[in-house]
Amino acid sequence: MACFLVPTAEAIVTTVVAKCMKDAEVDPASVGDAVQAAKEDGRISWRTKLSWLNGLLWGGAVLLCLEHVWHGEVVFYPPFLTAMHSPADTAVMLKEMGTVGVGMALLVTAVWGVMILIVDRSPSLRTALAGRRG
Repeated sequence: MACFLVPTAEAIVTTVVAKCMKDAEVDPASVGDAVQAAKEDGRISWRTKLSWLNGLLWGGAVLLCLEHVWHGEVVFYPPFLTAMHSPADTAVMLKEMGTVGVGMALLVTAVWGVMILIVDRSPSLRTALAGRRG
């Protein structure tokens, strides 16, 4: 019903964090030695890794939203969520958001975490990804 709202909320938070990180990196004095060392070592920046999580979250949220529109659970007129028409349906919707939505957001974040571990532990993969960026 509205499970896509939980990954969407996480995507909004990570997008704001990525934007704040980008703004902080504009000033070369604030970048510091750690970022320079990471560039020389071929490591992938935290901001780039966070952008991967953003892509996974936004992509999944959009696909889930489209699926809910397709099945008539989301409509283009108020209250937009068909489960908001009756209090009984609202309780079911909130339960679904708390179980399915949170579960999906945690799973996507866990998959991203495994991706980060693999990239950080694989020099050849890091080199390939760094070459692709440049």
